Amino acid sequence: MTNDLHYKTISELAPLIRDGVLSSVELTESQLDRIDRIDGQLKAYATVMADSARAQARAADAEIAAGNYRGPPHGIPVAVKDLCATNGVRTMGGSAVFADNIPDFDSTVVARFNEAGAVLLGKLNLTEGAMAGYNPKLDVPENPWKEGYWSGASSSGSGCATAAGLAYGTLGSDTGGSIRFPSASCGTVGLKPTWGRVSRYGVMALAESLDHIGQMTRSAADAGIVLQAIAGLDPNDPTTLPNPAPDMTATLDAGVKGVRIGFDERYATEAVRVMESLGAEIVSVTMPANLREYLAAWEPICAAEAAAAHASTYPLRSDEYGPWFREWLRRGVSLSAAEYAEANVLRAALVGEFRVTMRGIDLLASPSTGAAAHPVTPDDMYGTIQQELDPWDFFRFTVPADFSGLPTISLPCGLNGDGLPLSLQFVGHHLSEQLLVQTGHAFEQATGSTICIRRCDPLSQRGRAGVREKLQ
Repeated sequence: MTNDLHYKTISELAPLIRDGVLSSVELTESQLDRIDRIDGQLKAYATVMADSARAQARAADAEIAAGNYRGPPHGIPVAVKDLCATNGVRTMGGSAVFADNIPDFDSTVVARFNEAGAVLLGKLNLTEGAMAGYNPKLDVPENPWKEGYWSGASSSGSGCATAAGLAYGTLGSDTGGSIRFPSASCGTVGLKPTWGRVSRYGVMALAESLDHIGQMTRSAADAGIVLQAIAGLDPNDPTTLPNPAPDMTATLDAGVKGVRIGFDERYATEAVRVMESLGAEIVSVTMPANLREYLAAWEPICAAEAAAAHASTYPLRSDEYGPWFREWLRRGVSLSAAEYAEANVLRAALVGEFRVTMRGIDLLASPSTGAAAHPVTPDDMYGTIQQELDPWDFFRFTVPADFSGLPTISLPCGLNGDGLPLSLQFVGHHLSEQLLVQTGHAFEQATGSTICIRRCDPLSQRGRAGVREKLQ
């Protein structure tokens, strides 16, 4: 085994575990050791489940040795955002209000990881309530590429853990961009599925009509593998789609010849030209003219639905919330029914116009965010965006796919002048995740993006002697 075992992909490791070349116990122990050595500084994990992870790894090795191999996730160490209910393990949702919340059941996504034979390393830190600010009593994940830089808001622990080699696949949630923001900031692949493709049962809600559950991995193929494990109809979640999930990696090597990729020159990245060289047809499209006006609907919808989700604890326990999310909930409670209805009318209008934009193309290309990671401070993890960058620059690339429920994939596409990751996003049609995985894989093969990220160890970029010494 090479020294960069922690940066390998599920696709690389699964055959080794299946064939007995590498045991799940060995892999799990290496991950737990790495978490122990460096996560004290990165703070990706809210809870490390070392004992149960070791037990799952031993069980996986025994099953595989007996000829009962369940598929690529079997024996692979993964982690989930700490808003996914996990039986007997505290699930805080980034809030001190839920510091003592210990569910007696598994969320569907955790249960499906268990059914796939994956090894659950633990629960990952996030912003409070999966919104924008962190609770001051809880840890704030660091960007593994550069100290003091944004790690992507809500699913920041998931992005940090995947990028830093602390799990081979992680789950996050995306209500306004929180799979794509950490993927872009931390240099990972992020796949936001079609709304309803993955069950939200047992996942603490931010905004029920906008929340998507998806994954962060180190390759497009891995994103397909994880989605295959967690997708599907769930009787516990009536919003899940009845459509059976196809084999997400069946067309992995089909390429993109003839795939029609739309882009608006005002919004797109030149990385899309790579796809043209691979035989894709690049089509000029125009994003909705009133996009900024439409995006203003996101705040009242999200705030009102967040207030509904936290009705049992806010305002009753308002003092236990951090200042950012407490103010968000106050805003949600203060909204009138008419304001919420007006916002949903704007949402419907954007969905209609976005549908027209997507007409005649297979995929839409754009950056995943408007900029690379930016400097932050412990007291100002989100406000810096408002001071230095117009939120419009971020949300114009993410919210349309949340409003419409369309699937997206975010892919590392290089580094900027400061050595921070840049990211390319493709938006697909309803239930087109298989094509997104196929396209992402073609882009990776053409650019070597996963090899680039692995070769350029993000921790070496941080300038932290302590971290480098521990890695020797």
